[in-house]
Amino acid sequence: MTRLRITQVRSVVKRVGKQRRIVEALGLRRMHQTVEHDDTPQIRGMVEKVLHIVKVENV
Repeated sequence: MTRLRITQVRSVVKRVGKQRRIVEALGLRRMHQTVEHDDTPQIRGMVEKVLHIVKVENV
């Protein structure tokens, strides 16, 4: 299974609550923090909702 490397590149300040909760659920707590997740449909859906806040790479 492939992995996704997700990095927060923009702040969640002044974002709607749902986007803040999605970023937190992905495990991101501060700017430029990077986490890795398995490439599942659930993670892909979350990433699509906050694509303007995060950067995604295949590992």
